Formats: sequence, C-alpha cells, structure tokens
Amino acid sequence: MSDIDLQKRAAGEAAAQLADSGMVVGLGTGSTAAWFVKALAARALDVTCVSTSLATETLARELGLKCAQLGETREIDLTVDGADEIGPGLALIKGGGAALLREKLVWEASKRCVVIADAAKVVPVLGAFALPIEVVAFGHRTTANRICDVLSEFEIGVAPRLRLKDGEPVRTDGGNLIYDAACKAIPEPAALAAALKSVTGVVDHGLFLDLAEQALVGGPAGVSTLEP
Repeated sequence: MSDIDLQKRAAGEAAAQLADSGMVVGLGTGSTAAWFVKALAARALDVTCVSTSLATETLARELGLKCAQLGETREIDLTVDGADEIGPGLALIKGGGAALLREKLVWEASKRCVVIADAAKVVPVLGAFALPIEVVAFGHRTTANRICDVLSEFEIGVAPRLRLKDGEPVRTDGGNLIYDAACKAIPEPAALAAALKSVTGVVDHGLFLDLAEQALVGGPAGVSTLEP
C-alpha cells in the first residue's frame, strides 16, 4: 500500500470513531471515503447510512451496513466525506468522483460534516485541482459558454472541458454531465460559487464552503485535526 493510501486509511479510521450507535451517518464518495465506510462497518454499530452515490451504497450494503435514501430518515447526525482540495477555512473542492450534487445534498442535510483526506490535499489557495461543474445535458455546450463568461469575470481565462471516460461523456448518477475548469487559483471562492450557481443549466459546482466543521488529515506523523 502506498504512503498516500496509508494516510487515507488512517483518516478514514479516525473518522469512524466519531460515529455512535443510533446515529444516521452520511457516507461520502471516493477512495478516502471508502476507507471510512470499511472502518465504520468494522465497528458493527447500529447506524443507518445515507450514501452520496450508488457506488458507495453498494459498498455499504456489501459490508452489512443498513442504508436508507435521503429524506427517509430524520436529520443526518454525521457525514464523513473526502475532498480533492482543502483550502483556508476548510473551503473545499469536491467532485472528482462525479458525485458532487448528491454529496452537497447530503452535506446540507447534516448536523455535522467532517472531511477526511491525505496531507497532499491541503492547499494554501483553492484551484490547482480542476473545479467540477455539473450541468444538465440539454444544451450543455451553451451552458459551458456561459460558464466561460463567468470565469472571465473573475479573470480566470480557461475554458471548461467536458469530462470524458473512454471517449464518452461522464454521466452522474442523476444523468447530468460534468465540466471541469482548470482555474489554477480561486482567490474569491464564495463570489465564484454564487456566480456559477446563477447560470441557467448549471445544477451545482464543486465548491463546498462553510459546510465542513472539521478535517481529519492523514500525514506521515499520523492524523491531524484542522478546523475553520
């Protein structure tokens, strides 16, 4: 196992200790979140899980965790999820796994959100990781042009690129498409987030702001805790 995978595993296992029997727990998507799901299942607690993707729900059920859909339970007590970047104030970029919309729905329905990551994900300024933007498939090229105009307003001179896999557009669990904007730096995340959300055709974006209460970051010396 690589050093990065060991760090991800350590963060996921540390986060699993935050769960207690009787909780409703939100499960994130991605390689780091998968370590949390495995560690949570190993604790054999009486919890109900709400997954942010079909892939995570499949893993959770295979491991014997009880699952429900968002809205079928009371408020989610704790959501644990990974991130592609963790910036100042625990501002995040998420969506590398194409589950950003469902992730944000679960995060916003949670009393407490904890992000887990390896040390390389912590950055001084967001933007080195391309910002995912989820759009409806109808007229998506027109929407991409509007996104480009918004980015230009923030002096981000890049054209968003349609995410492909094996030559075909990536489809989210909701049937939408993903455009990735290689911003390099996002000095005003809150303003950009609001501007992108106002574009007709944009379903949501990968800027997760003022949502994470805590970050558990795996590093060479163990797991450290970050707060806003």
